[in-house]
Amino acid sequence: MSTRREKAEHIRHLLETEGESVRENTTTFNESRYEALDGFEEYEDLRDEARLIKEDAIERIPELVETVTDAVEANGGHVYLADDAADANAYIEGVCEDENAETLVKSKSMTTEEIEVNESLAEHGVDVYETDLGEFVIQVAGEAPSHLVGPGIHKSREEIAALFNEQFEPEEPLETAEELTQFARDYLGEHIREADVGMTGANFIAAESGTIALVTNEGNARKSAVTPDTHVAVAGVEKLIPSLRELAPMVDLIAKSATGQDIAQYVSLFSPPTDSPTVDFQEDSDVPLSEQDGERDFHLVLIDNGRMEMREDEDLRETLYCIRCGACSNSCANFQFFFFDSLCCEIYTGGIATGWEAGIEGGASASTDPGSISPESVEFNDLCTGCSRCVNACPVKIDIPWINTVVRDRINRSAEPDGIDTLVDGLVPDEESPGMDPSKRVFGNIGTLAKLGSATAPVSNWLADSRPVRAAMDRWLGIHSDRELPTFQRETFRDWFEQRTPTVETYVPESAPARDAVLFPDTYTNYIDVERGKAAVRTLEALGVDVRLAGVTESGRAPLSQGMVTTAEARARDAADALEPHIEDGWDIVVVEPSDAAMFRGDYEKLLDADRAERIAEHSYDVMEYLYGLLENGAELSALQYGATGVTYHSHCQQRTLGLEVYTETVLERLGYDVATTDAECCGMAGSFGYKSEYYDLSTAVGDSLVEEVRELDSVEQETTAPSSAQRKVVASGTSCLDQLEDLLDRPSTHPIELVAPDPNR
Repeated sequence: MSTRREKAEHIRHLLETEGESVRENTTTFNESRYEALDGFEEYEDLRDEARLIKEDAIERIPELVETVTDAVEANGGHVYLADDAADANAYIEGVCEDENAETLVKSKSMTTEEIEVNESLAEHGVDVYETDLGEFVIQVAGEAPSHLVGPGIHKSREEIAALFNEQFEPEEPLETAEELTQFARDYLGEHIREADVGMTGANFIAAESGTIALVTNEGNARKSAVTPDTHVAVAGVEKLIPSLRELAPMVDLIAKSATGQDIAQYVSLFSPPTDSPTVDFQEDSDVPLSEQDGERDFHLVLIDNGRMEMREDEDLRETLYCIRCGACSNSCANFQFFFFDSLCCEIYTGGIATGWEAGIEGGASASTDPGSISPESVEFNDLCTGCSRCVNACPVKIDIPWINTVVRDRINRSAEPDGIDTLVDGLVPDEESPGMDPSKRVFGNIGTLAKLGSATAPVSNWLADSRPVRAAMDRWLGIHSDRELPTFQRETFRDWFEQRTPTVETYVPESAPARDAVLFPDTYTNYIDVERGKAAVRTLEALGVDVRLAGVTESGRAPLSQGMVTTAEARARDAADALEPHIEDGWDIVVVEPSDAAMFRGDYEKLLDADRAERIAEHSYDVMEYLYGLLENGAELSALQYGATGVTYHSHCQQRTLGLEVYTETVLERLGYDVATTDAECCGMAGSFGYKSEYYDLSTAVGDSLVEEVRELDSVEQETTAPSSAQRKVVASGTSCLDQLEDLLDRPSTHPIELVAPDPNR
């Protein structure tokens, strides 16, 4: 496992060498997906249908294996259920030996990457040729795929041209994309014609008929399947669906989610062995192809390799619903900037990768043996920030952040404690076992640290910012020395609330229904950015809301982000205990920090019993959502601060997942602001992620794309507004977003509630 310093250096290298290509390709995928889904009214219904199909199929895997075996064997083919990679490779090697095969051509298949079939066959004297263009490039380069759909997206055209020119020495140097593609087509076409065995994966397998579905944008897959006399299809058992009746939504969704196409260029259905005649390209025969004789042989190799254990694992089971579209990779802010290379998982990539690697490498048993988590899962897992963007992108609604959190929790529990760890364990207020990474433990207990920092401010702020302490934090906790730390306030938000005298005038028409709200004073609002809490109170009271403060400041978000699930459950129970009496009194829960709103509206489903989670979700509101509701129900807009300036608004990732950003936009527009919402979906800070020394450069790289957008909007403002130095107000909902924007822009940014709050002195 690499050190923080080594990891940071490697990330910097990848950002410099591959960042541009990865960014360009993932951006293209995303834009195409957005365009394909725009106005596609059936999308959510299809997602629900596909989810139900996968849930049913995974539940019925043993039955479907029997069904597909009967169907394929009735058609004259063979089915082999392999326990693991070695078992699968041994069977495939046997097939090649029976055919006296010297060459094998194969189409793109992540499952064959998983079992390392190419390497296994090479050891037994079989030459394997990848026929997918991207896979061919990667094979020539001696690298691993960087993406589930686009295996070579980290390489530019110039790099591929240099690679081909060096490896193949063509008569004329290859330069253009057309030349490169034509060369690969001719080169691989010859090998396809001469191959003894063809191998494919399978996007889906209809068990009832034994039909293999291949969904591709190149013709190589069907050529690999039917040109050689022997076809071997390799697929995980999770690819089984009951019948062709369930295929339509899957084919529709995979194309739109993967590449933004209405439908893939090639949707090939085979119920092998096919009836198509065999072809001998070595003989010059006048016999029509339709009259040529020859037998075809087909082998379906189904892979377990940990999948049946994953099926029994409540938290990893959803991984098996994956249809390998790659949308989680494209939507991941970190993946958009570089191919994770050796930092990534061994085989799979993108948001879903941790779940796959944990399952196929033994992590499915980690609930009883956390030490079985693979090193690749450990390296990759922290790159998931839990932003939840992938949840909306996933065509089968897999809760990928939760899977990554569970694996992170198992990684934490797999650590071997020493004497110091055991001593420290008795001093920290969490529910975790000793030995976990100290950086995670610090950030998971940020509520306690903030309380201590506030109680000892301003000394704590001075001490934390001193050079020796910053150096120690960098070395021992991995907190980057260039990242500005929060400033703790001596007077907390709760202190102010208990001592205050309301000074704002109330604007409540008699027709407006009275509302009562308990404001959740999150850790940041209570101890650091107290002003936004004050603004929330003034705003709510000006609109006639009776305001209380909840008795707790932690929702469990901080420990959950570090994979400290047991601690997060305890914090969630404490929060529920504090909030439920208010709910019983008929009070609403209003939240300033979007990540806490996401906890109440989503994550509590995993941390609390269903009734408690549902009750809290039903009564929780983002502060701007609540404000919008008040205005819609008769509260006076004139109670708020009007503005006639331009506002650049950046919505928090989890706020977008919940679809809450529209409320902020609407309220600001009603108050006269010219609102431009950023296209950048992530600021790169992601809570503790941006503080960590190994990820600091990646965090700022992601943030720089947002900063560029803010500055472009400023430029437009300067062209249309006098004086020319005019800048738009920068507004952001999330704590992390505000910190990142202020660091990178070197100018203030504001929570929207502070922008609209009544002046306390008026």
